[in-house]
Amino acid sequence: MADGFTGLQLRSCVTGGGELQLTLAQVDTPPPGPGEVVVRIEAAPINPSDLGLLTGPADLSTLVGGDDAGLPTATATIPEKRMPGMKARLDQAMPVGNEGAGTVVAAGDGAEHLLGKTVALIAGAMYAEYRTVRAADAFVLPDDATPAEGASVFVNPLTALGMIETMRLEGHSALIHTAAASNLGQMLNRICIADNIPLVNIVRNDAQAALLRDAGAVHVCDSSTPDFAETLTDAVVTTGATIAFDAIGGGDLVNRILTAIEAAANRKAGGYSRYGSSVHKQAYIYGSLDVRPTTIDRNFGLAWGIGGWLLTPFLARVGPARTAELRARVNAELKTTFASHYTRVISLREALDPAVIAAYARRATGEKFLIDPSR
Repeated sequence: MADGFTGLQLRSCVTGGGELQLTLAQVDTPPPGPGEVVVRIEAAPINPSDLGLLTGPADLSTLVGGDDAGLPTATATIPEKRMPGMKARLDQAMPVGNEGAGTVVAAGDGAEHLLGKTVALIAGAMYAEYRTVRAADAFVLPDDATPAEGASVFVNPLTALGMIETMRLEGHSALIHTAAASNLGQMLNRICIADNIPLVNIVRNDAQAALLRDAGAVHVCDSSTPDFAETLTDAVVTTGATIAFDAIGGGDLVNRILTAIEAAANRKAGGYSRYGSSVHKQAYIYGSLDVRPTTIDRNFGLAWGIGGWLLTPFLARVGPARTAELRARVNAELKTTFASHYTRVISLREALDPAVIAAYARRATGEKFLIDPSR
């Protein structure tokens, strides 16, 4: 058995005084126990879900860099109105990073077969140089896959597949997706093309629309155009989409989507009903790119639903056998359907640079960052 390892770990703390503190801590990783492995993390993506813990509700315009015993720090103020939602995490230095990949550098009894393997993990605390996990939780990547190629095999691929599974489970046959030019959106588009599933993509500018059309998307609607309502309704009529997954969250986009589905149903209706169409319209909010309140005016009848959607409850819903099948598909199509692309690879130290934080916190389409803790 190997000796333990010591390495850096990125942590985020919200203080009772209303300050966000980002720090790097030296953490001892003990030797692995039976059925455990130690993984040297070499790639961990910065997903929107990671930013929720990493930067929280801080006002990033107040970011200031610092130094603590030679290690970089970053601090920012948190608006007072956002502090009530932080009570459960006050004054706790919390490790960050949902998923990642790396090389197994130590193995306990019963896990020796994983030594030297490149594995992917969704174990939390992945913005760190080393991570100890159960061998059963280490997802072995294909022999020709790099850690960077396997770093995002969980959140985005399983979310995209989960949307399609949810669509089918709830009796729908086509779907609508917002922020559709994102890494996840491009992945969903590839899946729908491969599986012959009608998909309506909603984007916010011409460049994003062109990107998706170049990738084979048939129905692309630009929410910034004056004719958005009409083009979206036309796309819903053509596809029959009655379920939407929204990454935006705030504002009135969900309202506009449900209105378009209702308008499409009314084009086919045989007569007027004061209760609206009988077509059930479902919208799931799974992101918060816009932190404003979600606004609806309920002008789409009474057969509708709005809810939240999260990957972990979905996987619990479908069970371990179906989850294993979905993971197997991701592994088989890792370099094609489920490939992720990164615009910049940064170290743990760079991840605390205020200028770099401002860049990855923008969550801009086409600007996905990857942390390589081994740098």
